[in-house]
Formats: sequence, structure tokens, C-alpha cells
Amino acid sequence: MESIRYLALGDSYTIGTGLEDEAQNFPSLLAGRLKDETGIDVALVNLGVNGYTTTDLIREELPVVRNARPDLVTILIGANDVVQGSDEATYRARLTQIYDAVKELGLPADRVLAVSIPDFSPLPGAAPFGSADHLRARVDAFNEIARSEAAAHGFTYADITAISRQGNHGTDWLASDGLHPGPAQHRAYAQHLWEGAKLDRLNLRRG
Repeated sequence: MESIRYLALGDSYTIGTGLEDEAQNFPSLLAGRLKDETGIDVALVNLGVNGYTTTDLIREELPVVRNARPDLVTILIGANDVVQGSDEATYRARLTQIYDAVKELGLPADRVLAVSIPDFSPLPGAAPFGSADHLRARVDAFNEIARSEAAAHGFTYADITAISRQGNHGTDWLASDGLHPGPAQHRAYAQHLWEGAKLDRLNLRRG
């Protein structure tokens, strides 16, 4: 059986900045579970890069999207747009460009997961970027944009922000940098995406 292709687009949350092993990031966990549950090999291409904004994703990741022929796509981008002061209109325009490019792949709607930005506002590592209240409001505003654009494009919207707001669940909930999710939080993200998007029900077999 030919493997399916899973393309993960995004920034530090997608690549797993702060993790000791990239196999602990949520795309790797999703790919592993898909293989275990369906018996189909999953070829993961994770394009996430620490620090990427929507502009970086458009420039560096979208050219790969157009040639990758994926069967499943996740998109999580915007945290760095928040901290770099992008306004909401600009974020919407760039996100729409990204979603338009993914839409052109012609995948069924349930094979594209638009993932919310986790709330990093109360974390120690977020202090240089502004007050917690200001950052939280910006994350909420950007996530509402992502939610509305996902609906307009027919994508599945996966809200993991509430998970990020649950507080510290132990030594591996946060990465050692005090800013990024640790292994346990990535596991929670992967579980939520699996359940919420009903990935176990997808017909991902080719042909």
C-alpha cells in the first residue's frame, strides 16, 4: 500500500522548538497514530521553522505545498505575527493567501486542519513581547480570524488554545525555555486534533 503524505505547515509550534526530539512534536505524534490506527504508512513532511511568520510561510513553505501533493495538511501560524506587531488586516490577508494556496490542492475539507495559536501570554518567556493581557487579546483576535477564514475555505478548525491555557501539568508540560510547549502539551495537542478532526474516520487510502 502506498503511503499517504502529511504536510505540516507552521512555525515553532509545528516543528517543536524546545523539545529534545522532534518526534515529540504534534505532527509526528499524529503521523505515528495514523499509521498505528490505520495500518497505512504515513510520510510526514514538517516544514515548520522557529520564528516564522505568515510572510515567511508564504515565501518558504508555499512553494513546497504546490509540489508536495499531500493527502493531509495542518496549518498553525500566527504567533510570531502577534509578537512582531502585525495588524489584524495584514494577518487576515496573508492567512487568506496561505489558505487559498492549500485550497487549490483540491483536498476534501476534512483533510485540512487549521490549528489555533496557543496562548503563550502568561508564560515567563513571553514577557519581552508585551503584557499578558495585551498578548492574550491579540492571540484571541488572530484566532478568530483563523476560525472565520477556515470556515470560509471549508477547512476543519482545531482549537488547541484552551489546552495551552490549562496551566502547568508537570515538568514536561513546558519546554525548558519557559515559552514553548513541552512533550506533554504536544501529546495533548495531538490527542485533541485526533479526536476533534475524527482522523480515525478519514478515508485516507489512495485510489
